[in-house]
Amino acid sequence: MKKVVTFVGSARKRLTYYAACQFLEKLQSLGEVEYEIVQLSQYHLGTCKGCKRCFEEGEEFCPLKDDRDALIEKIMGSDGVVIATPNYSFQVSGITKIFLDRLGFVFHRPRFFGKAFTNIVVQGIMGGNRIVSYLDFIGNALGFNTVPGCCVTACEPMTEKEKQKIDKTLAEHSGRFYDRLMKPAYAVPSLLKLWAFRMGRSRIKVMLDDSNRDYRYWKEKGWFQSDYYYATPLGLLKKAAGSLFDSVEARRGRMRES
Repeated sequence: MKKVVTFVGSARKRLTYYAACQFLEKLQSLGEVEYEIVQLSQYHLGTCKGCKRCFEEGEEFCPLKDDRDALIEKIMGSDGVVIATPNYSFQVSGITKIFLDRLGFVFHRPRFFGKAFTNIVVQGIMGGNRIVSYLDFIGNALGFNTVPGCCVTACEPMTEKEKQKIDKTLAEHSGRFYDRLMKPAYAVPSLLKLWAFRMGRSRIKVMLDDSNRDYRYWKEKGWFQSDYYYATPLGLLKKAAGSLFDSVEARRGRMRES
């Protein structure tokens, strides 16, 4: 049984909530999947103050005492994560952005490996595809196995034609997400993901030390010596590429110091 948690960034149970429900019901029809819908508006999330204590000292030192950790526990207890948000002012909704900001330290210390991720953007007119691309990027940066999201368009009240088009899009999208859920959790990284890992590692080694939580986290995980975030067969080409990425970033680091 696979478990999927969906974070809905709308306080209303209207179009975005409808799209999330349709997606999850179609997903469940494909196999043994249980799901939970979390409306972010029903949780207390403080606005990040930019103090950087989570980066430098650790997330436990964040001065905000809210429901961030409870939401992270839902992610950690799942096999798949979905973010469903309306298009507000040509971006994710405010509560969705606050939620992502509260996960800021995870971009420095990624941990959601082996979990599938996707997103659903609901809009009235235009601009949603850029939001989908943004959330796809976010998913990769947090460590997820990201399935490119989808954007659906509808107005209130929704016409029958709009409903049929949305249902078709969500059915196809749920099929792609289900396929990712059923695949091996720890995929061989692409060259882009391998480069991002090696770049991040090199910069942390050069710019930080044991006094910084990011540095200690990477050290504890053994990432300063590993080929990637998790054990995976890279093959000769990617091993060579990884060595090249290391040397390029090391050279850049020396140039910054000089």
